Amino acid sequence: MFASLRLALLGVTAVVQGLGVAALFVHDHPAGRVAFAVPALVTLLCAVWVVRRRPLPKALVVGGTVAVLAASSVATEALPPDAHFGPAHWSYGLIGWHLLLLLLDRVPVLLAAQAAHVVLSVTQWVLAGAPERAEIGSAGVVVFSVTSFQLGVLVMSRILLRNARRAAEVAAERERAATRAALAEQWEQDLRAGFAGQLGATLPLLADLADGVLDPRADDTRLRCALAATQLRRLFAENDDVPDPLVHEVTACVHVAERRGVEVSLAVSGAPVPVPTDVRRELTGPLAVALSAARDRARVSLLRTEGEVRVAVIADAGVDFGTVTGRVEVECGTYGRHTRMEARWRTS
Repeated sequence: MFASLRLALLGVTAVVQGLGVAALFVHDHPAGRVAFAVPALVTLLCAVWVVRRRPLPKALVVGGTVAVLAASSVATEALPPDAHFGPAHWSYGLIGWHLLLLLLDRVPVLLAAQAAHVVLSVTQWVLAGAPERAEIGSAGVVVFSVTSFQLGVLVMSRILLRNARRAAEVAAERERAATRAALAEQWEQDLRAGFAGQLGATLPLLADLADGVLDPRADDTRLRCALAATQLRRLFAENDDVPDPLVHEVTACVHVAERRGVEVSLAVSGAPVPVPTDVRRELTGPLAVALSAARDRARVSLLRTEGEVRVAVIADAGVDFGTVTGRVEVECGTYGRHTRMEARWRTS
């Protein structure tokens, strides 16, 4: 938006500069012609950056401002006393547009430069000869009309920039809100899918228990119930907002086993590392199986390094998870009445 405003000012300045050529012939003076060429050159230099919608270099801004103010002073000094603020005084109306072009993004400096331009022009006019009352009135009208119009352009540009900035902020906030809504919807869908998948494995067990197909006193039935309870508790923990999700889910599996009377020791080492949700499910899967089958004791360890994450369990359970290779590698071994399972995920 700012680049577009400056481009529009470049066009206005070039047009006003072109219209000012006729004023040179009202009072022809060599100094006036040289002074007229200076703001024209500044306009051309500004166009190099403005057309490409790039900010003006500081050296050009400073040098251009000083150059156009000096050109205005030279052009005004070359005028006869009765030509000030008249058709021949082209510099007064023109230089203000150059200042707008150069200092649009530096409002305090722009106002100071405009004030200096007005004071300098009026001072030179007064020093050229004592003006009459009618001349003072005419000069006042010219000064007020030109200055107020150019300041009005400045005010309108600031309003447009403010509105554009607010519109951009509103659009960005809407985009962020849409992104949050999409993420929330995706999270809800994943949550439903996870619960549906877990309940899909649990509901047949509940149905068989309700229909009397399974005997609650049988060891196999108790093992299936313990595994279902552990998996559901881990699923609930998965959706908690905690600093360390993996430790939280491992602890949830441990708590279910402890509620069954199993004595479980848990050791955690290493700093937390980000682990995707699906990887955490695969890491805690063997843990849930081993703890569900544990009878009296189990020992759980979680090791985290920069290169890998390991979840291991030793339990007095005669289950065999088998060996799984893939993103999460699982090793299982049975040693007498004890089973050791280890799930390993390489972070890189």
